[in-house]
This record gives sequence, structure tokens and C-alpha cells, in this order.
Amino acid sequence: MARRRRGAAARGRRARRWWWGGAVALVVVVLFRASVWPYLVAVVSVAVAAAIVWRLWHTDRLLRGGDCLWRQEEAVRAGRRTLAEVDVMTGTEFEELVAGLCRRDGCTQVRRVGGAGDNGADVLGRLPDGRTMVVQCKRYAPSRAIPNRELRDLLGARVHFRADVAVFVTTSRFTGPSEKFALEHDILAVHRDLLGLWNNGVSLVSLGEVNGRGQGDARHRARWRKAYGG
Repeated sequence: MARRRRGAAARGRRARRWWWGGAVALVVVVLFRASVWPYLVAVVSVAVAAAIVWRLWHTDRLLRGGDCLWRQEEAVRAGRRTLAEVDVMTGTEFEELVAGLCRRDGCTQVRRVGGAGDNGADVLGRLPDGRTMVVQCKRYAPSRAIPNRELRDLLGARVHFRADVAVFVTTSRFTGPSEKFALEHDILAVHRDLLGLWNNGVSLVSLGEVNGRGQGDARHRARWRKAYGG
């Protein structure tokens, strides 16, 4: 109880000091307003300018944050395209989709280079860790399988562009020998199932952890043939 009274008394003394200090300051301003006024105006002007600058900075931060959030949401929405939508894309649109997914995952210097005389590459860029990559994109019917020769073309592109990593992305699947070939030559083979995962948020780097692990069990392959034929 005594401690509370001492605390209340201390707070009262501090409050009185503030009041006396304010009163003294007011008296000084009144008595010496001719000499104090310019400084007071300067202080108030600086305070107002600082408040305006802070407000503009804060507004800019909010706008930039909102823009960044919008871009992230757009990237997520883009990544939720169905594979049926991907199937009806043109080859160029598919290459742009793959390039966009690379950018979404933090790849840099990403550019689409597919077209006549592309030297076996459709997309070039750098992985988040700085390694260079070359990507071949094939938007084929799901019933079609990727043969070895197309993977060999990608190997040639990796040599031509001096890339560290080669990635083959397709809307279909790989034959058993071509999948084995990809694994033996350190090619990331992104077949339709992995493309679906990548398209829905799994990072490109993470797909490397399941590269060459097969394309589903017998029941999955049976469902595949029933859905797509081949």
C-alpha cells in the first residue's frame, strides 16, 4: 500500500514538473516572441515537412506492397491452369507458360528463344542458384511418347549454349528407354504428371528430386491409356 502511495506521489511530481516546464516555455515564447518566433516557425515547418515525407513514403510502401501481392496472386492463378487448358495452347503459348513458371520459381534472365533456328532450345535462363539452364518444350498429345532422339537434341542444345542444366518439359510422357536416357545424361525430364505438379505450385528445383522415378504404377498407366489412348 505504501509503495503504491509512493508511486502515485512520484507520478504527481513528474506531472507537476511537466506542467511547470510547459508554463515556463509559454512565458518565454510570449516575452521573447520577436526573437523566438522565427525558430518556432522553422521547427513547425520542419515537422510538417517531415510528416508529409513520411506520409508519402508510407503510401508508396503500401502501393508497392499491394502491387507485389497482386503479382504473387496472379502467379498463383496462372499456376492453377488445368492441363486441359494447356493441351489447347499453341506451341508458342506453351513455351511462354514454361518461361513464366521458371520466373515464378525465382529463375532469372529467363527468355523464350523457340522458333526457327533455335538450336534445340525453347527457353533459356538461370536457376535461383545461378546455374544456367536450357529448356526444350514439347506440347504433344498426351497419347504420344517422347523418343530418345528428342532428348539427344536437347543434349546438343546444352553443349551449344554451354548450359549447366538441361530440362525437357512435355504435356505427354517419355518412353521407358528415353526416361532412362534422361537420367543417365542428367536431363530433368518433366512429363505430364510432373508438369501438373509444377503447374500447381511445386518448384522446378524440387522436381529434380523425383527425376527418373517412373511415371506411375501399372494402374496409373492403365488409367492413362483409358483417358488418352496410346
